[in-house]
Amino acid sequence: MSRPHAVDPRHTLTLRDVSEACGVSEMTVSRVLRNRGDVSASTREKVLEAARTLGYVPNKIAGALASQRVNLVGVVIPSLSNMVFPEVMTGISERLEGTGLQPVVGVTNYLPDREESVIYEMLSWRPSGMIIAGLEHTAAARAMLARAGIPIVEIMDIDGDAVNHAVGISHRRAGRQMAEAIIAAGYRRIAFLGTQMPNDHRARKRLEGFEDALAKAGLALVDREYYSGGSALLKGREMTAAVLNRTPDVDFLYYSNDMIGAGGLLYCLAQGIDVPGRIGLAGFNGVDLLDGLPRKLATMDACRLEIGRRAAEIIAGTASAGEVVELFPKLQPGDTIRPAPQT
Repeated sequence: MSRPHAVDPRHTLTLRDVSEACGVSEMTVSRVLRNRGDVSASTREKVLEAARTLGYVPNKIAGALASQRVNLVGVVIPSLSNMVFPEVMTGISERLEGTGLQPVVGVTNYLPDREESVIYEMLSWRPSGMIIAGLEHTAAARAMLARAGIPIVEIMDIDGDAVNHAVGISHRRAGRQMAEAIIAAGYRRIAFLGTQMPNDHRARKRLEGFEDALAKAGLALVDREYYSGGSALLKGREMTAAVLNRTPDVDFLYYSNDMIGAGGLLYCLAQGIDVPGRIGLAGFNGVDLLDGLPRKLATMDACRLEIGRRAAEIIAGTASAGEVVELFPKLQPGDTIRPAPQT
């Protein structure tokens, strides 16, 4: 494939840009991108690679509307079953109300290729803005977002490079703060229980921060237990049983989220284990749904509602848009971390 020519990032990409980048006619490019007509496999691949590299997205708005934007805001999230994101959506909807803008949701299931496809489809309808969970994307998705010419707000995380704007928390800092509180309370035999993390980057960053703080105190995790799929109380119970059977002298269980942490708490109480005396527990997210547990699980509020609000304000233009808006979650010790010894 010929080397893509330099394109002004302020310039809206056209079929001609793709044509010049791959050395075939605009008509052939159009046929490939519309999946019409007889085009050889090698030419098709050449065109698609050029389009992906440039970040070209076709315009699905026809006729007189072709140069305009629609009043939609694309919101791309990894899950609808995760209780974190409905609260984010509440914040977005709350701030977009009365602006004439409507959120439209796409779900990626934590799959990078699916996220790329969702972003492509949403941008092809020329939305007025995009809100996307996370900072990690495929190269093609990042190119499309960078060339979109609209406000792009990546949410939930600020540990990385934003395409345009970012609103979120530092998950590495959150992990460090939790570890420091656990160490201060006198726990030393600490295990981690959480999701397998190839694509859950925020959980991975929290664990990295957590382990960094342990290392500074001369400690390391004594056990780990991972799961795949959605979070659930039952998984939390099963994982906790596995760790305690394997490493019976563990004295603290750190869960990647509150839901599995709640399952672990219920298991410990059912087994008559002294919480937080014999074993301490902590999760992450500050999920209100779990307020009715026999003990209040230690956690950190991920600022979900405020993240949604601030992102929507940037999209709607009702707030000054900084490059990065960092929010600061508070550690809630609840009833599952014993008080730190008085010095």
